[in-house]
Amino acid sequence: MKTLLIAVCILFSTTIFAQEEWGDVKKNTVTLKEIGPIWPGCENGSAAERDNCFNNKLATHIAKNFKYPPEAYKKNEEGRVIVEFIINEQGMVEVKNVSGGSKALQDEAKRNIMAIPKMAKPGMMGGKPRTIKFTVPFTFKTGK
Repeated sequence: MKTLLIAVCILFSTTIFAQEEWGDVKKNTVTLKEIGPIWPGCENGSAAERDNCFNNKLATHIAKNFKYPPEAYKKNEEGRVIVEFIINEQGMVEVKNVSGGSKALQDEAKRNIMAIPKMAKPGMMGGKPRTIKFTVPFTFKTGK
Protein backbone atom coordinates (compact mmCIF):
# COMPACT_ATOMS: atom_id res chain seq x y z
CA MET A 1 0.00 0.00 0.00
CA LYS A 2 2.81 2.37 0.93
CA THR A 3 4.57 1.69 -2.39
CA LEU A 4 1.35 2.35 -4.31
CA LEU A 5 0.89 5.68 -2.49
CA ILE A 6 4.46 6.74 -3.31
CA ALA A 7 4.01 5.76 -6.96
CA VAL A 8 0.78 7.80 -7.21
CA CYS A 9 2.47 10.82 -5.59
CA ILE A 10 5.40 10.63 -8.02
CA LEU A 11 3.09 10.25 -11.02
CA PHE A 12 0.92 13.16 -9.88
CA SER A 13 3.89 15.48 -9.24
CA THR A 14 5.54 14.76 -12.61
CA THR A 15 2.34 15.47 -14.53
CA ILE A 16 1.99 18.82 -12.75
CA PHE A 17 5.58 19.81 -13.57
CA ALA A 18 5.30 18.59 -17.17
CA GLN A 19 2.16 20.67 -17.74
CA GLU A 20 3.71 23.71 -16.12
CA GLU A 21 6.49 23.69 -18.73
CA TRP A 22 4.37 23.64 -21.89
CA GLY A 23 0.72 24.32 -21.11
CA ASP A 24 -2.11 24.90 -18.71
CA VAL A 25 -5.80 24.03 -18.35
CA LYS A 26 -8.15 26.64 -16.89
CA LYS A 27 -11.95 26.49 -16.98
CA ASN A 28 -11.95 23.74 -19.64
CA THR A 29 -9.74 25.86 -21.91
CA VAL A 30 -6.39 24.40 -22.87
CA THR A 31 -3.64 27.00 -23.17
CA LEU A 32 -0.37 25.91 -24.74
CA LYS A 33 2.73 27.94 -24.02
CA GLU A 34 5.13 28.65 -26.82
CA ILE A 35 8.64 27.81 -25.68
CA GLY A 36 11.31 29.75 -27.53
CA PRO A 37 14.33 28.19 -29.19
CA ILE A 38 17.35 27.53 -27.00
CA TRP A 39 20.62 29.21 -27.99
CA PRO A 40 23.73 26.99 -27.63
CA GLY A 41 24.97 27.43 -24.07
CA CYS A 42 21.54 28.40 -22.67
CA GLU A 43 20.26 24.86 -22.07
CA ASN A 44 20.10 25.08 -18.25
CA GLY A 45 17.68 26.96 -16.02
CA SER A 46 13.98 27.75 -16.08
CA ALA A 47 12.07 28.82 -19.20
CA ALA A 48 12.41 32.49 -18.20
CA GLU A 49 16.16 32.11 -17.66
CA ARG A 50 16.56 30.40 -21.05
CA ASP A 51 14.57 33.19 -22.73
CA ASN A 52 16.74 35.82 -21.01
CA CYS A 53 19.87 33.97 -22.10
CA PHE A 54 18.54 33.76 -25.70
CA ASN A 55 17.86 37.51 -25.78
CA ASN A 56 21.30 38.33 -24.34
CA LYS A 57 23.09 36.00 -26.78
CA LEU A 58 21.13 37.43 -29.74
CA ALA A 59 21.99 41.03 -28.75
CA THR A 60 25.65 40.08 -28.24
CA HIS A 61 25.74 38.28 -31.59
CA ILE A 62 24.27 41.27 -33.45
CA ALA A 63 26.65 43.75 -31.79
CA LYS A 64 29.72 41.53 -32.29
CA ASN A 65 28.96 40.83 -35.98
CA PHE A 66 27.78 44.35 -36.89
CA LYS A 67 29.75 45.89 -39.77
CA TYR A 68 28.76 49.11 -41.47
CA PRO A 69 29.04 48.56 -45.24
CA PRO A 70 32.06 50.69 -46.33
CA GLU A 71 30.42 52.10 -49.47
CA ALA A 72 27.24 52.98 -47.57
CA TYR A 73 29.36 54.69 -44.90
CA LYS A 74 31.21 56.75 -47.51
CA LYS A 75 27.90 57.80 -49.07
CA ASN A 76 26.56 58.65 -45.57
CA GLU A 77 23.65 56.21 -46.01
CA GLU A 78 21.66 55.93 -42.79
CA GLY A 79 18.41 54.30 -41.88
CA ARG A 80 16.50 51.68 -39.98
CA VAL A 81 16.32 48.16 -41.40
CA ILE A 82 13.79 45.63 -40.10
CA VAL A 83 14.64 41.95 -40.47
CA GLU A 84 11.88 39.37 -40.05
CA PHE A 85 13.18 35.84 -39.64
CA ILE A 86 12.18 32.48 -38.27
CA ILE A 87 13.97 29.74 -36.43
CA ASN A 88 12.55 26.60 -38.03
CA GLU A 89 11.77 23.17 -36.54
CA GLN A 90 15.41 22.13 -37.05
CA GLY A 91 16.74 25.18 -35.17
CA MET A 92 18.06 26.92 -38.31
CA VAL A 93 17.57 30.61 -39.19
CA GLU A 94 15.60 31.59 -42.31
CA VAL A 95 15.20 35.26 -43.25
CA LYS A 96 11.65 35.95 -44.44
CA ASN A 97 11.64 39.72 -45.08
CA VAL A 98 14.04 42.69 -44.97
CA SER A 99 12.66 46.22 -45.24
CA GLY A 100 13.83 49.82 -44.85
CA GLY A 101 17.16 51.49 -45.57
CA SER A 102 19.21 51.07 -48.73
CA LYS A 103 20.05 47.78 -50.45
CA ALA A 104 23.56 47.77 -48.94
CA LEU A 105 22.19 48.26 -45.41
CA GLN A 106 19.57 45.53 -45.97
CA ASP A 107 22.23 43.10 -47.20
CA GLU A 108 24.38 43.77 -44.12
CA ALA A 109 21.47 43.26 -41.72
CA LYS A 110 20.53 40.02 -43.49
CA ARG A 111 24.15 38.79 -43.38
CA ASN A 112 24.28 39.47 -39.64
CA ILE A 113 21.10 37.48 -38.95
CA MET A 114 22.11 34.60 -41.22
CA ALA A 115 25.30 34.21 -39.13
CA ILE A 116 23.23 33.15 -36.09
CA PRO A 117 24.31 29.62 -35.09
CA LYS A 118 22.04 26.56 -35.16
CA MET A 119 19.97 26.45 -31.98
CA ALA A 120 20.55 23.76 -29.35
CA LYS A 121 16.78 23.10 -29.46
CA PRO A 122 14.10 24.59 -31.71
CA GLY A 123 11.04 26.37 -30.39
CA MET A 124 8.35 24.10 -28.98
CA MET A 125 4.61 24.15 -28.50
CA GLY A 126 2.72 21.30 -26.90
CA GLY A 127 5.90 19.26 -26.76
CA LYS A 128 6.44 19.42 -30.55
CA PRO A 129 9.01 21.45 -32.55
CA ARG A 130 7.58 24.67 -33.90
CA THR A 131 8.75 27.52 -36.12
CA ILE A 132 9.14 30.74 -34.11
CA LYS A 133 9.08 34.18 -35.77
CA PHE A 134 11.31 37.09 -34.73
CA THR A 135 11.65 40.71 -35.83
CA VAL A 136 14.89 42.62 -35.24
CA PRO A 137 15.48 46.31 -36.03
CA PHE A 138 18.91 47.56 -37.11
CA THR A 139 19.69 51.29 -36.92
CA PHE A 140 22.51 52.45 -39.16
CA LYS A 141 23.97 55.88 -38.25
CA THR A 142 27.27 57.18 -39.56
CA GLY A 143 27.62 59.88 -36.91
CA LYS A 144 28.92 62.35 -39.49
